[in-house]
Amino acid sequence: MSNYDSLNKEQREAVMQTEGPLLILAGAGSGKTRVLTHRTAYLIEEKAVNPWNIMAITFTNKAAGEMRERIDNLVDFGASGVWVSTFHSACVRILRRYIDRIGYGTNFTIYDTEDQKSVVKDVCRRLDIDTKFLKERTILSAISAAKDELASPEEILMMAGGDPARRRIGEAYREYQAQLRKNNALDFDDLIMKTVELLRSDEEVLNAYQERLRYIMVDEYQDTNTAQFRLVSLLAQKYQNLCVVGDDDQSIYKFRGANIGNILNFEKEFPGAKVIRLEQNYRSTQNILNAANDVISNNKGRKKKTLWTENDQGDKISCRIFDSGNEEADFVSSDIKKRAEKGEFSYRDCAVLYRTNAQSRLFEERLLMAGIPYKIVGGVNFYSRKEVKDILAYLKTIDNGQDDLAVRRIVNVPKRGIGATTLNRAADFAERQGMSLYDAMEIADEIPSIGKSAAKIRPFTDMIHAMRIRRGALTLTELVEELLERTGYVEALEEEDTDEARARIENIDELISKVKAYEDSCSQEGERPTLSGFLEEVALVADIDSLDEEADYVVLMTLHSAKGLEFPNVYLAGMEDGLFPSYMSITSDDPSDIEEERRLCYVGITRAMRRLTLTSARMRMVRGENHFNKVSRFVKEISPELTENGGIPFPKDKEMPKSSIFTQAKAAFHTKAYETKKFPVAKAAALDYQVGDTVRHMKFGVGIVTAIQEGGRDYEVTVDFEKAGTKKMFASFAKLVKL
Repeated sequence: MSNYDSLNKEQREAVMQTEGPLLILAGAGSGKTRVLTHRTAYLIEEKAVNPWNIMAITFTNKAAGEMRERIDNLVDFGASGVWVSTFHSACVRILRRYIDRIGYGTNFTIYDTEDQKSVVKDVCRRLDIDTKFLKERTILSAISAAKDELASPEEILMMAGGDPARRRIGEAYREYQAQLRKNNALDFDDLIMKTVELLRSDEEVLNAYQERLRYIMVDEYQDTNTAQFRLVSLLAQKYQNLCVVGDDDQSIYKFRGANIGNILNFEKEFPGAKVIRLEQNYRSTQNILNAANDVISNNKGRKKKTLWTENDQGDKISCRIFDSGNEEADFVSSDIKKRAEKGEFSYRDCAVLYRTNAQSRLFEERLLMAGIPYKIVGGVNFYSRKEVKDILAYLKTIDNGQDDLAVRRIVNVPKRGIGATTLNRAADFAERQGMSLYDAMEIADEIPSIGKSAAKIRPFTDMIHAMRIRRGALTLTELVEELLERTGYVEALEEEDTDEARARIENIDELISKVKAYEDSCSQEGERPTLSGFLEEVALVADIDSLDEEADYVVLMTLHSAKGLEFPNVYLAGMEDGLFPSYMSITSDDPSDIEEERRLCYVGITRAMRRLTLTSARMRMVRGENHFNKVSRFVKEISPELTENGGIPFPKDKEMPKSSIFTQAKAAFHTKAYETKKFPVAKAAALDYQVGDTVRHMKFGVGIVTAIQEGGRDYEVTVDFEKAGTKKMFASFAKLVKL
């Protein structure tokens, strides 16, 4: 028997409101899953509803499994009869019984992403679509978006008008569906779309499920797309006992097709709907909730609610601004280390959240150098991402060409028409002759078994040979940029024009920034940057494969991946206009884009339980160039009294230097000829370490300060490092951190 007295007033009201349409606006950390499971128990125990007349829908198998388990624990008898399911598995169950009524066999196959790609590839060949101009991935993305909106191929063709690209997509969509039907197959989007089609076209089937599912509950309703909304509306049409739970302030999946209008317009679609707000938060301190309320209140497209808690007021929000992204990562790493050593937080209590995957690189490096265990959640280790590994494989081949694995990885990236048979014959020849695969490919004309296919290999080896010659005349940054231009790697991603492709380009830009940072570091230390040295440094940083996932580790993840999670100590990094909110949302003509970014910020803030730190950098390196951004508008929306530093979260905006040819020329004009460059002087008071102190250097690691000598322009510091030996360096460049 369930204990309904354990619920707060609003939760109890939501549980006991069983008849008619109900919208539960559940703020972050307000116990929505608890409400759904108790509501199920209440229907069975108090309202005598048959368990098989109840359906609970959620988005993931994990969420469905957790809900199933909690209902089983609450309900003594009949819990197994409740239909707890994801949208897709519910639709498969319906279609397995009745899809023959719309022309498919009930033994249909479900195609995964790879199957879809194969079909689209065949479609492009059949329709003679030039995939250099209209990428297969772009076509697949467009088909998926159409199905989210329940748009047929004919409707897409009608809307295409005179746009040739959209017409070709419509034609590809039509042929794609024809191929799937011929193969008696459905893709994941079809599972929802075809179920809606079935229910709309067959009154008998619709009536059967309306009678069967008299009480329907939908979790995470703000994430539903148009097709899912129509599905739920059809099923609930007869009895109107539809309960949806969600938070419009946490609608952050527009790029996946989520339609925030489903939750904002619920009362219009279901007249007379009851609305209950769950505003009591059980997760965070009041200061954190006040900051979240401040930010989200600036959105116009939302249903008003204000989070509050009976928890302590808690620490104020820490807002920090740094000169660069490197300093930001240094601070986060050292702050985590300091708090862990003091016993304030364990590593598993700490999370670093950021807007884009590319931002993880600096944090990965700093945490690794500090000996702090970490794990990337919802993403791949920066140096393990496909596009990064591809470019590094090119650089390895240019460097010495002995890495057969690297050569195999890139020989057909981008595609050059070199088949597996040709590659295997070259590899066999190389093994017989005791040479590397690349060396064998350089003399492909002399390998009898390859024949005419040698002509396809030659452009690849010619390019590598040319890049090796050019290496001596270019900086490393220029070398990478020329490599990208010669291969057309970025250009191919740009032509895809998808969110995934844009994210991969951002990661390539971040790799260029890493190359530039390596060159700058060598310059400061008076060393010559080399391609071998860069690859060695990357190899050391990337060596995290032995990380024990069960250990105490810091979590790194994007804000999108963090939804639904909570951590005692959270760092929101990269809080700058242009990064977060993104440049695209700032320049968009659609005001809903910036509102979605603000909701993402709200999600990030409400992940924090006890402590929240917002960090920003005045200058951040992007694609090897320094970019200057103002502090994020979201930070400025937080009331000053909620922050640690006396009501001024950040220094007042300075006039940021603009990185342009005009400003550089203007500065050069006003500079005196042969003027001596002035270096910043590190005053004694500014050095927070002295002789005998243990310090950390970002490259050389941990060491002991053995001497500090005042020079003409700076302090010269001598450090005896554990691994790198004794080094002399200027204090202003060394950026030593006292341990």
